Amino acid sequence: MAIRKIPQRKCVGCGVSKNKKELIRVVKTSECEISVDMTGKKNGRGAYICNNVECLKKARKAGRLERSFECRISDEIYDKLMQEIAKDE
Repeated sequence: MAIRKIPQRKCVGCGVSKNKKELIRVVKTSECEISVDMTGKKNGRGAYICNNVECLKKARKAGRLERSFECRISDEIYDKLMQEIAKDE
């Protein structure tokens, strides 16, 4: 039986590659809506972030999510990400 390959994604905060399931996905749809995607299956351009506060702070300070999506990210999205991370910790 063949060994299944586990998808890896890079965190926009710290730049470390991790298993896709360990990261939180933020998605930008074709209508330019940005939302947190906990299922990892929404259509659109995705960016991944580690499930810890420090990575989120690094990404926010350096504007890495804005760079990934080429648009401004509202404070509401950052607040929602913070809530998801706090819920898991």
